[in-house]
Amino acid sequence: MALSKSEKRIRIKRRIRKTIKGTTSVPRLSVFRSNKEIYAQLIDDSTGKTLASASSLKETEAHGIPKVDQASYVGKKIALAAIAAGVESVVFDRNGYQYHGRVKALADAARENGLKF
Repeated sequence: MALSKSEKRIRIKRRIRKTIKGTTSVPRLSVFRSNKEIYAQLIDDSTGKTLASASSLKETEAHGIPKVDQASYVGKKIALAAIAAGVESVVFDRNGYQYHGRVKALADAARENGLKF
């Protein structure tokens, strides 16, 4: 039986997460993309805590602009939040999504604003 689109993404996500682990010094930058919004979190997998987060849902400046621009804005916000939390380098977790479009825009904006991956 054929897998649905979401089941394929979850399978890819599990395969990625086997190799990617976030630590206190180098947390995991996890991206979640819905049809309307985009979310980013810095996660320390050793303690299971979120160090910083940003989303297009809670940022009012991100409303009413194209989705790729929203992703860039969230990438900038997560980079600034990471630097404020004392984090300079991260491990990027694309969460099963293809690395293009909104996911790539978020990653590029985070890199431009000081995060290293």
